[in-house]
Amino acid sequence: MTDKIPASENPSSGGTGPSQPEGKKPDSTQILVQELTPDLSTNSRGKRLFRALVIPLLAILTGLILGAVFIVLTSPQFYAAMKESFWLGLKTAVSIVATTYGAWFNGAFGDFSYLLDYFKTGNKADLLKFIYPFTEGLVAATPYIFGGLSVALAFRAGMFNIGAEGQVFLGAIFSAYVGYSITGIPAILHIPLAFLAGALGGFLWGFIPGFLKAKTGAHEVITTIMLNYIAFRFSDWLLSGPMKRPESANPVSPFIMDSAKFIRFFDDPIRLHLGFFLALAVAYLVYWFLWKTKWGFDFRAVGSNPNAARYAGMKVATVMTLSMAFAGALAGMAGANEVLGINHNLASAFSSGYGFDSIAIALLGGSHPFGVVLAALLFGFMRSGATSMMLATGIPIDIVSIVQAIILAFVAAPGLIRTLYRLKQSSGVEQVNVSGSWGGK
Repeated sequence: MTDKIPASENPSSGGTGPSQPEGKKPDSTQILVQELTPDLSTNSRGKRLFRALVIPLLAILTGLILGAVFIVLTSPQFYAAMKESFWLGLKTAVSIVATTYGAWFNGAFGDFSYLLDYFKTGNKADLLKFIYPFTEGLVAATPYIFGGLSVALAFRAGMFNIGAEGQVFLGAIFSAYVGYSITGIPAILHIPLAFLAGALGGFLWGFIPGFLKAKTGAHEVITTIMLNYIAFRFSDWLLSGPMKRPESANPVSPFIMDSAKFIRFFDDPIRLHLGFFLALAVAYLVYWFLWKTKWGFDFRAVGSNPNAARYAGMKVATVMTLSMAFAGALAGMAGANEVLGINHNLASAFSSGYGFDSIAIALLGGSHPFGVVLAALLFGFMRSGATSMMLATGIPIDIVSIVQAIILAFVAAPGLIRTLYRLKQSSGVEQVNVSGSWGGK
């Protein structure tokens, strides 16, 4: 089912949009409609899916290969083996990479030896040991999903949301306050109330740069960066004063009520909770909004070509404001997720850079909600497996950051991937235009 384009937005529909005489080239509005209206034939869908996936997948492969090179070059065993012979050095290099990536895989997805032990003995503890790493990867991916959706939604509307980190903080502040200050209500009310409070906090923090951009032309990159610092210092002030737990010497809020905590599906130490499934549901809602609604079409139209969108009668200033506000709400959900699902309180500097990492996740996911989910899962599993890799092999955990950086560098430079793997320039894929945002209004 294709996007429904109102007559006022579709020049070929006989509505208020400008009509084109035969034999003349289509105007910018018609080109915009053609670009944003997908061809849903089976062959076209397959080709578009391949074009969308090939660059990220090759970037991941290249990142793992170059990461292996870094692992080998930082290993003393490799140099010791090379002193004896080239072939022994090569064999040692392969062994080091296989051991490191094997430990990384086991730390991210579980050690299958525990699963075999469970089938042999029926000991539930072995089964928990097997599924624990996998569930930790899902837990780690959850805030990345919310944050990646935040940045991706703004990208789709041509806005660059650098303020996701501050919006995460505001979401956590609002969620924590509702979580511990409201008492005497059941979980079925308290959980959604606290979660939506987090979304509201992010919404308000995202609305400010969106409104300033639309009304004054203030650059959203600058304003969101400044709002990040305000959010950090505002959080510090609250945790040292109005929201500080009285009995604690540390800057930390009171614990939220049990009725506000996200439901966990297993006993300790497994921490998989309701937030992960909420993130998947929100990802689908963002997809539905962008590709199945008129407002979503307007968002994508403004992001693709704001001048043509304005010519077609779309409210570009409103789209700018709402896109940043909705992006802020999504980032606020990431903060609420951490408070309600993991920490159960708000502590100073609780976020480990979720908002900044979300920019990378949105890029890797092609600013598509489903791509964001996959990229967030990749980051989550890479992070959850890194500790086990370090403990098993002694390889520094920073190698994970190196691999991620390499992957993102190649995703951000698709021409380099095409050159390396001799790929043709793709065409017919809807592009996300954020460069126009750098030029002001």
